[in-house]
Amino acid sequence: MIEFKNVSKVYPNGTNALKNISLHVEKGEFVFIVGSSGSGKSTFLKLIMHEEEPSCGEIFIDGIDITKLSKKEVPYLRRKMGIVFQDFRLIDKMNVFDNVAFAMRVTGASEKDVKKRVPYILGLVGLQDKSDRRPSELSGGEQQRVGLARALVNNPSIIIADEPTGNVDPTMSYEIVELLSEINKRGTTILMVTHEHNLVERFKKRVVEIDEGHVTSDNEVLEVGK
Repeated sequence: MIEFKNVSKVYPNGTNALKNISLHVEKGEFVFIVGSSGSGKSTFLKLIMHEEEPSCGEIFIDGIDITKLSKKEVPYLRRKMGIVFQDFRLIDKMNVFDNVAFAMRVTGASEKDVKKRVPYILGLVGLQDKSDRRPSELSGGEQQRVGLARALVNNPSIIIADEPTGNVDPTMSYEIVELLSEINKRGTTILMVTHEHNLVERFKKRVVEIDEGHVTSDNEVLEVGK
């Protein structure tokens, strides 16, 4: 599903963010990405999303070398992905329904499909009764579930969650990861960056630790600092 082959990334200012990383993620895996601030986690995600290009090496998604994609092909790559952000990135002038529907409308989906798909996804994340609310009327945890619904609505094969529990309380953090786990059971590949080691320990998924641009561990159980 996702493969890095000897990938390095050096930014124009000289920052060496990733150093000769090789990593393979199978279709349907759930992988936690951990590491301290500045370790290279964000660059790792940006390379997958094609927001940045590697300085050297190859990156394959579904067997396609994305480092060779033209600008016109990048949007089609991103349609395979659903992105969940730490800061929600919802549009407050839109209600919950339209925030989720927006992700379908920008891909040219018909209103018939929107009206069928959005309520289903809102039900999946437990927000079917909040579709007419504005984001500012919701709790942080509810806003993050809207963000998750928006990421899911186009039925992506990969969910990239960048610190999705960073702005919610511990109980809601657990619920967000529980939702991601349920989505994963349906076959969606999940990559989740997190600093919350208690969540990693509780859910017992694959854990990849990045430190100073290197993959320093790749385990089924968190062993940071060991």
